[in-house]
Amino acid sequence: MADSNAAGPSQDPASRSWLDRGLGLLTVVRGGEGASALLLAFNVCLLLCAYYVLKPVREALILSGGGAEIKSYAAVGQVLLLALIVPGYSWLVNHFDRAKLIRTVTFIFVGCLVAFYFAAKAQMPGLGIVFFLWVGIFNLMVVAQFWAFASDLYSREQGERLFPIVAFGASSGAVAGSQLTSLLVGPLGVPQMLLVSGALLLCALLLTLASEYFSARAAKSAEAQEGPSSDEQQVPKDEETNSGAGAFQLVIQSPYLRLIGVLMLLTNLVNTTGEFLLGSFVAEQAARVVSGDQVKVWIGQFYSNFYFWVNLLGAFIQLVIAPRFIRHLGVRVALLVLPAVALFGYLAVAFLPVLWTVRWAKTGENAFDYSLNNTVRNALFLPLTAEEKYKAKQVVDTIFVRAGDVFSAGLVFVGLRWLHAPLSLFAAVNAALVVVWLFVAFRLGKAYVERAKSDGDEPGKEPATAG
Repeated sequence: MADSNAAGPSQDPASRSWLDRGLGLLTVVRGGEGASALLLAFNVCLLLCAYYVLKPVREALILSGGGAEIKSYAAVGQVLLLALIVPGYSWLVNHFDRAKLIRTVTFIFVGCLVAFYFAAKAQMPGLGIVFFLWVGIFNLMVVAQFWAFASDLYSREQGERLFPIVAFGASSGAVAGSQLTSLLVGPLGVPQMLLVSGALLLCALLLTLASEYFSARAAKSAEAQEGPSSDEQQVPKDEETNSGAGAFQLVIQSPYLRLIGVLMLLTNLVNTTGEFLLGSFVAEQAARVVSGDQVKVWIGQFYSNFYFWVNLLGAFIQLVIAPRFIRHLGVRVALLVLPAVALFGYLAVAFLPVLWTVRWAKTGENAFDYSLNNTVRNALFLPLTAEEKYKAKQVVDTIFVRAGDVFSAGLVFVGLRWLHAPLSLFAAVNAALVVVWLFVAFRLGKAYVERAKSDGDEPGKEPATAG
């Protein structure tokens, strides 16, 4: 892998552009950092936009070709496929530099989309199942690679300050992708949306290259003014840290990475079980208030309103709360926020199991998950080597996330089929799981601080130059 920036951008106020000063209203942005941060935000915006363009295509193909039942087994199939794909990705990390790795993976995904386009035009049998599995893998791997790139591009101190800006791009991409699909799917048709997604991926690749260029230029400018930083690595990381170890081996050998993996598993286990709770309450309420074809309409309107408030609250948290929270209290404290919100929500649902309670519990949980928690969990990789960022992040963000889905499916199956448990019991079980989640988050936050201190600085401290 190529080296992360050895020197941070200049702190001289005179070197800060209008863009640096504008973004400085949200967080501390030093001279030369604004361009790369904004490019990264647009980059992940395009990636999420490409994914949300594919979601309606995925649903159309799976429901018409495989049926709704097959979706419940998708998580298991994706885990098995990822177990085969991730070692191949590790091989690419060992043999390619950072730029070539991202180009290669992007071109592979674009090539797959072109192949799926022709398969859809030919109405290939079984395409819906294959595409459903592929989209789940694509979404996890391409986003994990982006955040590995971002954490490799920035130092730990830079990432804590600038990741909230970058993460806002992800939130914007989800909204933009949904709107783009609603505008284009009618006049273009379902198969053509695959090509639209491929074009967005290629645009994101151009922004990746531009982000690296501006970040490198800012680092050279700072080095010319201040001299090389003494506490950063000055040689290419692949010469120093690329051991050739496999992705799974890296996670197994590192207690820190294992903690991140368990955190991701618990987060997704609780979230997916919560989605089951919400869906169950919504279906029951719809059956009570309407009948016939109006049931689907009522459910569609409910979820439309639900996602509106989730996205609105998430955008507010990402823009206003996340940068200041991480800046003043640090990653260690921020790790505890989402499980605390989830614990309060599921306890409320356990004691008051009605639709209104679970709706707003999930609104708060999802909004914090998509904003502050998304920023923090990606910041956890900042103190790691390039090899760990690219290889281990693929394992953590794919295998462990999908394992959470698998455990949730097992929990629901046992609770419904064997125990015939009421929905309030699922909420109580989720609350108990959140207690374990809080313990893991506390341990992980402590480990993060220890890793940061071993690099010679203290996480969460206010930078000297304010925005």
